[in-house]
Amino acid sequence: MAVKFGQNLPTTGVNATPENIKLISQRAEDLGYDSVWCSDHLVIPHSIASRYPYTADGETPFSPRGTYLDSITALTFVTGCTTKLRVATNVLIIPYRHPVVTAKQLATLDVLSEGRLTLGVGVGWMREEFEYLGLDTYEQRGKVTDEYIQLYHELWTKEDPEFQGEFFQVTGAGFYPKPVQKPHPPIYVGGHTGPAMRRAAKYCDGWVPYGARPTPTSGGRTILEPDQMEAAVARMRRMTIQAGRPEDAVEIVMLCNIVFDDNPGPDRTRLTGSTDQILDDIQKYLDSGVQSFLAGFPARTPSEQVELAERFSREIMPHFQ
Repeated sequence: MAVKFGQNLPTTGVNATPENIKLISQRAEDLGYDSVWCSDHLVIPHSIASRYPYTADGETPFSPRGTYLDSITALTFVTGCTTKLRVATNVLIIPYRHPVVTAKQLATLDVLSEGRLTLGVGVGWMREEFEYLGLDTYEQRGKVTDEYIQLYHELWTKEDPEFQGEFFQVTGAGFYPKPVQKPHPPIYVGGHTGPAMRRAAKYCDGWVPYGARPTPTSGGRTILEPDQMEAAVARMRRMTIQAGRPEDAVEIVMLCNIVFDDNPGPDRTRLTGSTDQILDDIQKYLDSGVQSFLAGFPARTPSEQVELAERFSREIMPHFQ
């Protein structure tokens, strides 16, 4: 089976423009990428005490004065610019939004895209953003997310949805349209924590373990080694079986950066280096149990991102078709 490769969209910062998003999405489709993904925040408070989990110092990389496009709206725009490219959230912060409204927006996106939506979900990490939105569920965000996922299932698959949860209840109304994809759009869980893995194993169709991890000594991110990823995948498989589902019910999608460097040093990071080194690394991660890749191409401009995506499609992707 061919390996699927997706790439990130510039929906934040100075490059988050209609022209750039259209350029990258359409070129990704032309080059044979499976999907494009975008992240999610609604507001960035001026003062953030919450620790960002993906940098060594815990500092958030986002500016309160920088552009951060709404992910559902941005992906709807992408589906109008493309014909077959899948669109995905990485990840939609589920507790932030009214669950019935969100289920309606996502079902509508799946209908308008003719079944191209993948819903990546997360619980959120920034207490201040919860508070800004008037939410008092930060400490319960995992339970809220689990419940809302179950509610989405009910609304998307039942003719007469009935749901009595701790945080939300529905009864006595229809919910249409249903998504095109049956039984519903695939739902993937982002994150590497135990609760995130349990959520994926019990309720969802995929798991997006962050290949990068912060380290206090590196001052940034280092990538998980293939043997570490193999152990994480094995744990996910055990948890899926324990949840009463088939061992292979959850697809493993690795989030990672791809950096071409034809003269890497002896301490190179995985997936950084020459074409041959990147090919070898990808194969090692496939051998560890990874099934698909969500690739970031660090670049200063969208045109540079397109150039890197083109090189990856020429030199790497044909080896895994």
